[in-house]
Amino acid sequence: MKCPYCDAENTRVVESRPGEDGSTIRRRRECVNEACGRRFTTYERVEQRPLMVVKKDQEREEFSREKLYRGLMRACEKRPISVERLESVCADIERALRMEYEREVPSSAIGERVMDELRELDGVAYVRFASVYREFRDVETLAKEVLSLLGEAGKAR
Repeated sequence: MKCPYCDAENTRVVESRPGEDGSTIRRRRECVNEACGRRFTTYERVEQRPLMVVKKDQEREEFSREKLYRGLMRACEKRPISVERLESVCADIERALRMEYEREVPSSAIGERVMDELRELDGVAYVRFASVYREFRDVETLAKEVLSLLGEAGKAR
């Protein structure tokens, strides 16, 4: 594998272990170029058949785990949520989608799964995501969502 820092052709595996979700292998690698010698992490996962996302306008695009992860990161920005936890949520959502849908998944199904995960994970991140996903047009709609979330939290206690 090429070094992402110096483009050297060879790297060596320093450590290898299964990822948290069991479907990936995490490898720590080191550049063999003496001038570089930097370390980096790679992940190996089984190549799967592409899952197509059907958007609201019926346009189709390939499912992107990276896009899902970026959306979660944006919602959880400046919140006390670890990168590992977000990667785990991402993996859980993707696994559930692949189990339920064979080739095409509506974008609404992805959005609802993200909402469900964020509702459990962090209320602020949930409201941030919901305000964009549900396209809140005014403060009253946002307030209703927050009150609903507060009501759920009160019932859980």
